Amino acid sequence: MKKAIQLQLTTAEKQLLKEQKISIKSLINLAPDEIASIIKANAKRTREIGALIEFQSIPSLGIGFALELIEQGYYSLTQLKGKTAVELFDAYEKHVNAWADPCVEDSYRLLVHYIEHKDESKRWWDFTAERKAYRKQYGFPADRPVKPWYELNKYVKS
Repeated sequence: MKKAIQLQLTTAEKQLLKEQKISIKSLINLAPDEIASIIKANAKRTREIGALIEFQSIPSLGIGFALELIEQGYYSLTQLKGKTAVELFDAYEKHVNAWADPCVEDSYRLLVHYIEHKDESKRWWDFTAERKAYRKQYGFPADRPVKPWYELNKYVKS
């Protein structure tokens, strides 16, 4: 498992940990339902915690990618099994209604590779050449969003 997994705990959840003298770092060694019991999480939050841990256990995939998967309704690698990287990436762009940085597509390629092979030696950048070759041959869908990701409100600084 990757060393630094972030759970994005709320202030109330952090307070419960503090009261019980439990470090955030030590939570990673617990099962999601054990964590949920400690922080008094409901079923939805328990699923989120489990997903954050599972998705970030893939080398070079971080909290941002994990949160995007959860936002799209994915909570486990099992749910993603059988899907292609292109299918997932194209759906992601439609979901956010913007085209994404190419490294995001590389991350989806790593995700699918990991699900299929459990290969922890690969990182997202190992899939750049594969992505470039695929897009050179097949291009992007005709209905690909036209706005770039950096123009989305969540990336624009006021």
